[in-house]
Amino acid sequence: MKFKTERLTIRPYQSEDMHDVFHIYNDEDTCRYLLHDKWTYEDMQDKFYEKLKNNKLTKDTPLSLAVVNDNKVIGDLSVWYTGMKDTVEIGYSFTGEISGKGYATEALSGLVRKLFNEWDVHRIQANLDARNIASQKLCERIGMRKEAHFIQDFWNKGEWTDSIIYGMLLSDLH
Repeated sequence: MKFKTERLTIRPYQSEDMHDVFHIYNDEDTCRYLLHDKWTYEDMQDKFYEKLKNNKLTKDTPLSLAVVNDNKVIGDLSVWYTGMKDTVEIGYSFTGEISGKGYATEALSGLVRKLFNEWDVHRIQANLDARNIASQKLCERIGMRKEAHFIQDFWNKGEWTDSIIYGMLLSDLH
C-alpha cells in the first residue's frame, strides 16, 4: 500500500528509514502509552526489521507504513486484521516535533479512506490507553467514535491501565 496526501507520502518502510524511525521510538514521551518501552541502540535494528518485514497486509500479517514529509519519516502507521470479518485495527506514532501541524490527522484520514475504499474494510478500530488524550482527540478528528471505556483492564509497564476503544464504519467518514 502506498499513497499520497496533500503534504505526505505514506509507504512501506525502506532500509534507509531506520534512523528516522529510531528517532520516533527512542523518545520516552512517544512511548509512554505504547505497549513497549522506548527503543535503544541495542534493539533498534531488530525492532526496525520487524517493521520492514511487515510490508503487506494479509489476514495473518500486519502492515507497517512510514509517514514521510520532506524525505523524512515523521510517523508510523500500523494496520492488522482483528479476526472479526473485514475488521482492522490501526495504530500510530508520530515524532513529537510535528505535533499541532495536522500531519497525524492527514495521514490517518488518508489511511482510513484507503482501507474503506480500496480494501473493502467494514470496520476500523483503535484501542488506546485512556490517559492518551492526544490520541483520543486524533481518533475523533478523523471521524471515529468512542465506543467503550474499560476500567483497569490491561496490565502494562507494571500498572493496571484503562483502555478506550474507538471505532468507525464507512458511513462515519466526514
